Amino acid sequence: MKPSAKPNHFENVLLHGERAIWKKLRARRFHGLKFRRQVPIGQYIVDFLCVEKNLIIEIDGSSHCYATTKKHDRNREEFLKSKGFEIIRFSNSQSVESTEYVLSCIREYLGIIF
Repeated sequence: MKPSAKPNHFENVLLHGERAIWKKLRARRFHGLKFRRQVPIGQYIVDFLCVEKNLIIEIDGSSHCYATTKKHDRNREEFLKSKGFEIIRFSNSQSVESTEYVLSCIREYLGIIF
């Protein structure tokens, strides 16, 4: 499925963890793979998308621990998986404090030997 166009009204605000990971993923810096950030898919906006691998990477802020947010996340994941995407989630703090660990998890998921 091709992602839809970015809406004009979308806020371009990134969490610290998203910034840390984006610095490593952008401009094909991560093993030559093209990642896009803040990509609308249906009614949802994903943090990072690698279209060629059908991979979504989500960086979760503190709000993701609330029951209502968890339910929303489950519905969101079901929708995205039904469209053929795989999703990997990391916490914002993990992305800031252990960026290399997050990247190694992504490599492992993709089967990239580093």
